[in-house]
Amino acid sequence: MKRIRFSALAWLALSPLLAVSVFPFVVMLTTALKPLAEVFVYPTHWLPQHPSLEGFTEMWKATRFALALRNSLEIAFESTLATLAVAVPAAYAVARMQFRLRPPYRQFLLVTQMLSPILLVLGLYRLMGMIPFGDGKLLDTRLAIIIPYAGFQMAFSVWMLSSYFAAIPAAIEEAAWIDGCTRLRAIVSIFLPLALPAIAVTGLVAFVAAWNEFALALTLLRDPDRQTVTIQVVNLVAGRYSVEWNQVMAATLVATVPVGIMFTWLQRYLVRGLTFGAIQ
Repeated sequence: MKRIRFSALAWLALSPLLAVSVFPFVVMLTTALKPLAEVFVYPTHWLPQHPSLEGFTEMWKATRFALALRNSLEIAFESTLATLAVAVPAAYAVARMQFRLRPPYRQFLLVTQMLSPILLVLGLYRLMGMIPFGDGKLLDTRLAIIIPYAGFQMAFSVWMLSSYFAAIPAAIEEAAWIDGCTRLRAIVSIFLPLALPAIAVTGLVAFVAAWNEFALALTLLRDPDRQTVTIQVVNLVAGRYSVEWNQVMAATLVATVPVGIMFTWLQRYLVRGLTFGAIQ
């Protein structure tokens, strides 16, 4: 009974925060389900009087949203994998190996996070325009956006994972070495399964950052067939004489679905990963 009472009080205390968090999604959904004539009606009706999927269907055709959705998924997944492929061994080295420049290196990782990616857009544009790739230049290719995304998330991922990895007792690996495991086998068979929650949370952060990024994608991707979801959502507003807000809300609502699926899929690791390195 005491546990039920505590849960009820906790939900009651969190209900204002929950309402504030859910409210934008409710507005997006109700607006997306309204016909265009109801969006601008005065006085405003919170709920659609004649619910319709017109906003979704028209948005899907007007923005080539399916192609943009596929581009965003591929870019986000590939940049996340590239980030983790470098960050995991780098973080292991920082957490387990002693070297003279270890403290300055950790501080350097934090300092790099003070630079906003927008400051480097012009330099990246010129750099990608000079690097040969295939029959042309690296600019306006998917690789041109994956590399900067992975690079910008690398320092934060290494810094966060190193704290998590340091929380795993080294004695576990040492026991494996005594039993005949090599360092590599101990890492793959013992260390990485224990560190999976931390890796999952770090990968989720990198995925969301790549999914939501707009400035670099707008600058480095010119071909409409390579544009991402964020660009297509902005195209529904920018440069238009009249904005069809039911389509805009439909696009933003659909754009949140992949991230929601990722959170649902990784939720069992989320809390464990967020608290994994708390003692460091």
